[in-house]
Amino acid sequence: MNKKRVFSGIQPTGQIHLGNYLGAVKNWVDSQSEYENIFCVVNSHAITTAQNPVELREKTYQLASMLLACGIDMKKSSLFIQSEIDEHPSLAWILDCNISMGEMNRMTQFKDKSLKNPTNVNVGLFNYPALMAADILLYQADGVPVGEDQKQHLELTRNVAMKFNRDFGECFKIPEPIIPKVGARVMGLDDPNNKMSKSALGTNHAIFLLDTPEEITKKIKKATTDSLNSIVFDKNRAGLYNLLNIYQILTNKSTEAIEKDFEGKGYGLFKSAVAEVIIENLRPIREKYQELSAEKGYIEEILKTGTQKVRPIAKATYDKVKELVGLI
Repeated sequence: MNKKRVFSGIQPTGQIHLGNYLGAVKNWVDSQSEYENIFCVVNSHAITTAQNPVELREKTYQLASMLLACGIDMKKSSLFIQSEIDEHPSLAWILDCNISMGEMNRMTQFKDKSLKNPTNVNVGLFNYPALMAADILLYQADGVPVGEDQKQHLELTRNVAMKFNRDFGECFKIPEPIIPKVGARVMGLDDPNNKMSKSALGTNHAIFLLDTPEEITKKIKKATTDSLNSIVFDKNRAGLYNLLNIYQILTNKSTEAIEKDFEGKGYGLFKSAVAEVIIENLRPIREKYQELSAEKGYIEEILKTGTQKVRPIAKATYDKVKELVGLI
């Protein structure tokens, strides 16, 4: 029985933090035996904001190394760099010509990012969803893991694929959203009402995968909680709930077991336990990353192999699209 194909992409901007790992990357790693996975470092998406070219290249390889350190297995999955396959922007152009301005204008991320960076509101940022759709549709993906902030873009991808199939002939699979069972939203330690982010200001907002044990302990100790003493899963107590959610994902313990373990105990002991479990889970990742990052030639070979593996899929899809729209 053939496995369903899943496409996932991540931008090489900033360090991977605990929210990225628990909300996405850990689920990617854990599902490698369940799906045929295609993982992509989407560096072309990164240039919608100003990038230093030297730093962007370096961050691209760093991210690839980190994904491998987290457990992406090239025997089970494919990993490649988006810009190495020219069919991505080529298909995006054809999709651009089949997406209405009205649909693009409804994309809330464009509005949000434009407000955050008003001095660089470029056409690429506006057309970002078309390139994202091309990323997915090129590989005839059955599913795409998505968080809350990407649901709208996937819906656009589904709509443009269905419209294209209707207008030009059957071509694209219609991808389904894959919603993680747990860990879809890890919140900021200093502001548990907002999702943990690479770009947020504040030294105690996020835990990064390369943080030292001392840094992790310090950040967890300063994490926002409340003045109540009971340690229970209560969504109305956002700070505590966020820490409990992190602890639960990393320990695989039930809600009942965790509440029993910390019954009658204070925040100090609880936070120490959370810090310890984060440190122990991230230790092998940090050690593997340090080992891999010293072998750039090895990473380049892995990425080259990944590109060679997926390029025929992208080419076959794009060639069919060109034929259907009359470009060949």
